[in-house]
Amino acid sequence: ASAHAIGVAPVVKAIEAQAATILSPEALSAAKSAAAIMGMNNIYYRALHLMKNQEYTTLPAKLRMNVIANPGVDKMDFELWSTAVSAINGCGACMDAHESELRKHGIPNTQVQAALRIGAVVHAASRIIASETALAS
Repeated sequence: ASAHAIGVAPVVKAIEAQAATILSPEALSAAKSAAAIMGMNNIYYRALHLMKNQEYTTLPAKLRMNVIANPGVDKMDFELWSTAVSAINGCGACMDAHESELRKHGIPNTQVQAALRIGAVVHAASRIIASETALAS
């Protein structure tokens, strides 16, 4: 999910190839779905959080989020992926919501922290690979 959220081709290809040896096709699809849905939600909810006019928080979002209710994989895996992507995209409100859901279901803080670290490392590697690619072209 983190690699797809960042979208640096060599990183996406490398992580996707490794993940395919471990995850089911359904889990690979769900990870992409987490990146996609968080790409939408993180922008929307981060904007609401940052805007001075809180009136917008009272309006219905009217965004399709069906995959969150039924991701096709273990819900806590999807929540962990969503937490990492929300960290990459910088949405504090989303990170809080996902972390709360994880903790409510008994996921230890060390596992949440591991998801955050994965997102951080994938982001760092992606930034360097993207900048090296830019220099090479």
